[in-house]
Order: sequence, then structure tokens, then C-alpha cells
Amino acid sequence: MPEPILLRGDITTVDVDAIVNAANPKMLGGGGVDGAIHAAAGPLLLEACRRSPAVNGIRCPFGQARITPGFELPARWVIHTVGPIWQRTPEPEAVLTQAYENSLALAMDHSLTSVAFPAISTGAYGFPLDAAATIAVGVARRRWGSVVDVRFVLARADVFEAFERALAG
Repeated sequence: MPEPILLRGDITTVDVDAIVNAANPKMLGGGGVDGAIHAAAGPLLLEACRRSPAVNGIRCPFGQARITPGFELPARWVIHTVGPIWQRTPEPEAVLTQAYENSLALAMDHSLTSVAFPAISTGAYGFPLDAAATIAVGVARRRWGSVVDVRFVLARADVFEAFERALAG
């Protein structure tokens, strides 16, 4: 497997098979990366998310992943995953690992070759940067069948630097 690629910038502009959305369990949009992806993809993304089956309003439990078309994005697909809330989710490291693994497994199930991730759970969900980057890079370095191009598209300098350290480690 080639090494993951680090990019500074806006994940909504990346031309890959799928971008990963750091979603919330309801999958109805939100702030940060989630809000930016919904805004860039257009209103059809919200409609597609609403069609995803829900149990008590939850469309995507913590650590799981769902896929929708990308609509107005350069990416053909959006993989929605829900990372852990650092202070509230039991075993947050395991849940973050599952979020990355389930996203890549879903990409593989759809025969996708290129996937771009944000730094899941490191914004409002409060996951420590270095620990999150180490988990993300570790999962991305495994073999994922058809997925041969994994990118991390990171908007903030401190997040980018944490991922650089994880890649070097």
C-alpha cells in the first residue's frame, strides 16, 4: 500500500472517488467539515441522508459509516462516518479506529480506489490531535483492496503537523 498523502486545504474541492464526512449520528448536516460538505454538495445530499434508515433518529451510530452520492462535489461519493466524542464516548480510541476502518471497508465494497479523509473527531468532538493522527495513519497504511490512494485533507496547520508527525513515526 502506498503511503497516505497529506494535503492542506478544503476537502470539498478534492477530486477523488469519495470524500469522508465527519458526520454526526443523525446525518443531517452540522458545523465544521460536515457543514462544509453539505453546503458544497448541494441540497440533494441532505435528501439522500434523510433516506438513510434511522432508529430513534440515528442514521449512523458512532464508529459506523454510510455512503451517499457526492452530487455537486468533485468526489462521486460521500462516506459519512461518526467519530467518538472524546470526553463522552466509551473507548474513544477503538471507536475512532472503527470509523476509519468502516469508511475504508465501505469504499472497498464499492470498488473505489481513492478516498480523502478529514481529521475525524479532532474538532468539536475534542479528540487529541496526535493520538487521532496516529490512529488515522495506522489504519490508512493497511491494505484495503481496491483502495490504493488515501489522502488526509487538513485545513489547519496544527492538524497537518500532527499528521506529519504520525507519518514520520
